Order: sequence, then C-alpha cells, then structure tokens
Amino acid sequence: MTKAIVVFSGGQDSTTCLFWAMKHYDEVEAITFYYQQRHDDEVEVAKQITKELGVDHKVIDVSLINDLTVNALTRNTLDIETDKETGLPNTFVPGRNILFLTVAGIVAYQRKADAIITGVCETDFSGYPDCRNDFVTTLNDALTIGLDKQIKIETPLMWLNKAETWAMADKLGQLDYVRDNTLTCYNGIKGAGCGKCPACKLRNRGLQEYLNNKEAY
Repeated sequence: MTKAIVVFSGGQDSTTCLFWAMKHYDEVEAITFYYQQRHDDEVEVAKQITKELGVDHKVIDVSLINDLTVNALTRNTLDIETDKETGLPNTFVPGRNILFLTVAGIVAYQRKADAIITGVCETDFSGYPDCRNDFVTTLNDALTIGLDKQIKIETPLMWLNKAETWAMADKLGQLDYVRDNTLTCYNGIKGAGCGKCPACKLRNRGLQEYLNNKEAY
C-alpha cells in the first residue's frame, strides 16, 4: 500500500498532479496552505475539488509568512511587476516552498506517507528559485536526514512546459476538468481567468499551444 501527500492549491498544476498521484499511488491525501494569498479563493476551490474527487483534505494556516515578507502575491495593494533589484517577479514569496515542503514533510511523516507530490516546475517557473530541481532535491535530502525517514518529493511537472502539462492532464482523461474547475488567475477567476495577469497568460498560451498541436504531444 503506497501513500502520497499532494501539496494542493486548486490550480492547474497541482490539480494535474493530484490526478497523477491518484493514478500512481494507492492512497492520496491533499493539503492546502493558507497564507493570505492574493487569490485566496483558491482555498475554497481546493476544498471543492477534493470533495468532488473524494480525497481527504486539510487546510493549514501558514500566514505567518505574510508577516515576514512583502510581495504582490499576498499584498493586493501592490501591482504585479518585476522587482528591479532582484529581477524576479514581485509575486515571489521568499521561503514559501521551503516552508510548504517542510510542513508537508511533517504531515507525510505523521500520516506514514511514502511521498510528497508538488507541482513546482523549472521550465515555466517565472524565475522563482524555490521551484528549481536542485532546490527540491537538496531539501529532500535535508528532510530525509532530519526526519530519519525516506520520504520522496515527487515533481511530475518539473521538466514540462505549460503545453506539456495540459497534455498530461489530457492523457489522464482530465483536460476538461482541469480547464473548467481550477483557479490559477491572480485575480481569483476560475477556469480561463481574467486573461490579463501573468498566470492567466502563461496558462492560456500553453493551452492554445497544446490544442493547436496535439499530435506533437
């Protein structure tokens, strides 16, 4: 009996990962982090999706990170733009995935899970340093040592672009579900979203690329 904990936001990537986990593991649970995010409707979307799919789900409040950082993902008063000093989008939340995956490791340990599934991706990662493969593998080593337990961090999307992620959802038989029921938009609009924010542009561009070239995938 294998078991996985999915870090689940209710967005395109994590929902695709949830379906992937349900195919590859005997038992799947999902955790969603609330941190006063800009599109906090994602928590309700995550609840709805996991309820529909019959997946055990827990929301964990880690909003302390909002007290420690200033960024456009948690501050609606900030316009989304590139930080001139770092060159990163100002939606980057320093330490977010360090915290998320560490907490997920604790949950996995307590729930006797074999793996943590996360939708981080180095191909379409917007420059976020905590979405890179070397970060994930390094943190995985640290968790293994710190917990004295082998828990694997799985990243099914790590080397996929957005079109390839849509292709994965389609191969899992869930393209329409992911397209219609997930929330990726920074302005909190489900499905195709507002069409204007960076997250929507990336998502919709990838979808059109996939739909226009299905035979290539």
